[in-house]
Amino acid sequence: MSKIVKSVCVYCGSQTGNHPAFSEGARVLGKSLAEAGIGLVYGGGGSGIMGELARSVSAGGGKVTGIIPEFLIPKERGNSDGELGEMIVTQDMHERKTEMFRRSDAFIALPGGIGTLEEVVEMMTWAQLGRHDKRIVLANVDGFWDPLLDLLAHMAESGFIHTSAKLRPLVVRDAAMIVDALRNE
Repeated sequence: MSKIVKSVCVYCGSQTGNHPAFSEGARVLGKSLAEAGIGLVYGGGGSGIMGELARSVSAGGGKVTGIIPEFLIPKERGNSDGELGEMIVTQDMHERKTEMFRRSDAFIALPGGIGTLEEVVEMMTWAQLGRHDKRIVLANVDGFWDPLLDLLAHMAESGFIHTSAKLRPLVVRDAAMIVDALRNE
């Protein structure tokens, strides 16, 4: 896998969640990406953790590319037009995910809901099937992803993850360490 990372796709919640560490992790990651000159590709929302992340990258002078399906603009974009960098509007979720994949050298999952889970699991599935070898990072802020890690271990122990060598997400608890972890992996 290449250690040169020019852009990362970050999956995360359109809500802030109920723990301040989630939003703080997004801000810290955003600042780190901007300082490292790594572009952000994300879901295009202006609210929740998505908005915190994008604003942090933008405030640090980093490149932000939001990719959002047309039907989500009224719900997730809010009144953030113009402040969150380039916005690419897609017809649907499938086109959005394809474009996010195409534009990214690695994937990071911050805390989020079912959409965040679905997106990061899809990238794990594609890795397991040999469709890519891009890094996948679980930003395990405040242990958020521990239940998923337990489930993945259970699946492997039960004989359902047949290519576990391809399915090894990098787990990083401290958002400030993610960029270094990506570069040193």
